[in-house]
Amino acid sequence: MDPLRLYTHPACLAHDPGAAHVERPARLQAVIEAVSAAFPAIDWRDAPRASRGQLSRVHDDALLARVLDTGIATGSEPLALDPDTSLGHGSAEAALRAAGAGVAAVDAVMAGDARRAFCAVRPPGHHATATTAMGFCLFNNIAVAAAHACDAHRLQRVAVVDFDVHHGNGTQAIFQSDPRVMYLSTHQSPLFPGSGGAEEQGVGNVINLPLAPGTSGGEFRAAWRDRLLPVLQGFRPQLLLVSAGFDGHRLDPLAQLELDADDYRWLTAELVAVAERHAQGRLVSMLEGGYDLAALRESSVAHVQALLG
Repeated sequence: MDPLRLYTHPACLAHDPGAAHVERPARLQAVIEAVSAAFPAIDWRDAPRASRGQLSRVHDDALLARVLDTGIATGSEPLALDPDTSLGHGSAEAALRAAGAGVAAVDAVMAGDARRAFCAVRPPGHHATATTAMGFCLFNNIAVAAAHACDAHRLQRVAVVDFDVHHGNGTQAIFQSDPRVMYLSTHQSPLFPGSGGAEEQGVGNVINLPLAPGTSGGEFRAAWRDRLLPVLQGFRPQLLLVSAGFDGHRLDPLAQLELDADDYRWLTAELVAVAERHAQGRLVSMLEGGYDLAALRESSVAHVQALLG
């Protein structure tokens, strides 16, 4: 069994939403280079494509057709789906590989081939709803993975932990009526997308803890230690899925939290401990946000270090 398996694919670098866009290929390149340098013996695998059937568990046919069948010509300008989200020539393949990474990672940890997995992919996913690509996200990669775990592996308790600085409105919306999936999130508020209030509780399976701008690493840790981790422990997840966004770092240009790489290392280690206690160690993490390259390098290495245990 691999202690940690990493998934990525060159196609994820070919998604180009435009030269001035903050969700640029250099983000993923920074993660791959930093993690590879820090852990040269780690097991990297090519992410397969997600199938339409796997995607259709959480997305409707119109969104699949919009992303997969639009057919952007090589060299054409990206097609704006909204002010933040674009579709370029390589975007459909990147989206298939990003979602497919999560499916493959779930299969690997469920089969006992790997204890944990980290999917270094883009575009990110947690803002995409069942019907809408938004917030830099085309398909909801973590939701595709969670639905696969529930339907293909018959799990009844899957936890999605989201520490991206932006609320994962798409993930919440997809699962807020499905008690098999618990969604727990800390995120800055106010901030895009404007959702994630503490009163949003789904069917008792949604736990949101908004954080004010300027929240320190100590306050972030206390929020998880005192409020969210006890709820997660009580849920006794059979599998942990992590939306790993590193845009709460103090250097990130899109938000105003004051976290650092050690905060991500600490929380990841806490999540690993929960997975060891309740889920036979099974944990799959997927890259979401993070837009300062230095912070992204440092934070992703800290995250992988903690995943390795």
